[in-house]
Amino acid sequence: MRFSRPPAFTTRPTLEGTVGMAASTHWAASATAMGVLERGGNAVDAAVAAGFVLQVVEPHLNGPGGDLTAVFATADDPTPRVLDGQGPAPAAASAARYRDEGLDRVPGAGALAAAIPGATDAWLLLLRDHGTWEVADVVGAAIGYARDGFPAVARVGSTIGAVASLFRAHWPSSAALWLPDGRVPEPGEVLRNPAWATTLGRLADAAQGPTREARVDAVREVWAEGFVAEAIETFCRTPHRHASGTDHAGVLAVADSAQWRSSVVDAFVGGFRGYLVAKTPAWGQGPALLQMLALLEPYDDAALDPSTEAGAHLVLETIKLAQADREAWFGDGPDVPGIGDLLDPGYLAARRGLLTDQASPDVRPGRVGGRDPRLATLALAGHVPGVSGSSAVGEPTVTLGGEPGTSSHGETRGDTCHLDVVDRWGTVVSATPSGGWLQSSPTIPELGFALGTRLQMTWLEEGLPSTLTPGRRPRTTLTPTLVLDDEGRPVTAVGSPGGDQQDQWQLLYLLRTLVGGWSPQAAIDAPALHTTSSPGSFWPRDREPAGAVVEDRLGDDVIAGLARRGHRVSRAGDWALGRLSAVGIDHARGVLWGAANPRGMQGYAVGR
Repeated sequence: MRFSRPPAFTTRPTLEGTVGMAASTHWAASATAMGVLERGGNAVDAAVAAGFVLQVVEPHLNGPGGDLTAVFATADDPTPRVLDGQGPAPAAASAARYRDEGLDRVPGAGALAAAIPGATDAWLLLLRDHGTWEVADVVGAAIGYARDGFPAVARVGSTIGAVASLFRAHWPSSAALWLPDGRVPEPGEVLRNPAWATTLGRLADAAQGPTREARVDAVREVWAEGFVAEAIETFCRTPHRHASGTDHAGVLAVADSAQWRSSVVDAFVGGFRGYLVAKTPAWGQGPALLQMLALLEPYDDAALDPSTEAGAHLVLETIKLAQADREAWFGDGPDVPGIGDLLDPGYLAARRGLLTDQASPDVRPGRVGGRDPRLATLALAGHVPGVSGSSAVGEPTVTLGGEPGTSSHGETRGDTCHLDVVDRWGTVVSATPSGGWLQSSPTIPELGFALGTRLQMTWLEEGLPSTLTPGRRPRTTLTPTLVLDDEGRPVTAVGSPGGDQQDQWQLLYLLRTLVGGWSPQAAIDAPALHTTSSPGSFWPRDREPAGAVVEDRLGDDVIAGLARRGHRVSRAGDWALGRLSAVGIDHARGVLWGAANPRGMQGYAVGR
């Protein structure tokens, strides 16, 4: 057999139907999306409604003040496009200014780390150009959850518990919202966010104009230049505790959001095994997945099985090479390579030559376009003693250590969000909203949400593609995926939370489905693994040379073999890694399908 045999049973079926499919990291969002499809809305209407619901029911994983990227294709135009909801750095955010504040890296929490909030505007742009519903209709479910309450999943409470002392001592507005009666909420306790319900209602009321498009734009203008932007600027003027353990004011101003709007840009596209894979440009980490696939393309099918020792080793070492290029070359600026340079056959062949049967502990970027790579000094530092695992304010890493993803030792502390939707007409959306977590900065009390912290992905060292620069996007980890067949038709929308692990886990999924022939649900259920040898994208930007995190279900023999090859293996447990969801179209049968992650008892796919 060319690939490991897929399991005879999966945790749930791969759903099939002809009306529509929605899959996400929370059942409420998936159900909301399917409800929109049932009422005649298209996949964009459904995705936007679900996106606003995710902001309410997963406040520890995303929020209105965060960011968003999506890859989508419409029934009228199957060409994959990228929704760019990654706001850039404010005009007053520069590496020099932050160094003058006594910082050597952008903090993982606090308003200094806030880019211009992009998620809400991006959802509205997508709705304006490709949806059919009014703003009030798509935000109705979110208003209901915020006003009337939602049963909190266990991780909402555990996240709040991890930051409770910070809230009480330094962030009183967050304590007022998330510590009812001064205590940590219990799993299943109904939580409410009346301030956000009011804010959403005011935004919906602002939808005035002669056409639906004009009404959506009116809401975007109020968001970027009206009462929301004004409240953000006022909040930022007050110093508050940051992940550095010091107090700072933020720098976001009304002028910043007034001069920026989300946009739709061309996707970066690569090929693999007769398929096309569409990703974000290099201001995201999407091209790294395209490099991984291109590096693996020449290998025999059996060599690509991540359930075997040799296949898992090859996958881990390939990921390291692509992520090294990500660290050296990706960013937002004129010197960032294009996809042609990153996927040049000669360049890939040279990179492939670095692969051996032993794990490399080094960060090894390549020479792209005739230029020598350069890494930030801190990117090579490895593990940060006294920082990774606990922040400078005495809280666990989940408090202020960047995205609430998986630690270098395999401990799961939460994730970002993800959702996928496909409708009966063939419009497909894969979206990864993130940032603006309840633990990322103090709640702005009159708005009911916190600012994001995406600027922590920039460096304060000058001259790098990802140096903190006014007006430039931070190099985001948000990386949804759209797969198209050899006729250019969308067949799969897939993605995952997980920060630096997002494309690593998606690579496993693509290998198991496109090469191994596994069903979507079997590929999602399968044992996952990832490397922690690359520099982390989140504060404190540490790494574990030759580190590899695996689910125990990979098997003792495979895990022992990886250790013999030099990987510093951490076992994460049986069901700890990977948060994928996916939907797609089987064009041969005229059937839609959907699948979702069982880990954490939260992801959900629905359709008919």
